[in-house]
Amino acid sequence: MTDVSFEFFSITPTSIIGTLINTFILFMVFKKLLFAPVNRILEERKSQVSKTYEEADAALKKAQSMESEYEEKLAAAKEETAEMMRNASRKAQSRSDEIIAAAKNEADAITRKAGEDIEKERKRAINQIKDDISDIALSVAGKIIGRELESDDEQDRLIDEFIGSIDEES
Repeated sequence: MTDVSFEFFSITPTSIIGTLINTFILFMVFKKLLFAPVNRILEERKSQVSKTYEEADAALKKAQSMESEYEEKLAAAKEETAEMMRNASRKAQSRSDEIIAAAKNEADAITRKAGEDIEKERKRAINQIKDDISDIALSVAGKIIGRELESDDEQDRLIDEFIGSIDEES
């Protein structure tokens, strides 16, 4: 082989083989000391990223599950509230009906009592009027006859006759 030489640079086959061996050794050293740790760091980073995605997916699924659970509970609470409102409305209507029935019963009792009181008062007034009329009739009869009626039987007979004549006229 021939050596090519330049003034400041010379290439020989031994220098080429030495350079190749040095490059191969340097590559192996870099691979052992540099590429392996860098690849390991990249793999760890890749693993962390995939783990983060998995955790995010799990959190999303859990959130969706919780959301559906919440919606179910909310729907159940709304239904329960509606049922409570219906029950309260029924109870209020029932209580209202009871109060109205009690008020009607009380009003009927008051009306009945008032009717009885009116009837008693009417009878008392009729009896009072009869007594007044009989007193007047006795006075008039006494003046007409010119004497006083002393016996009760005579007074009763004259009163009955007078009332009978008043009833016939009316």
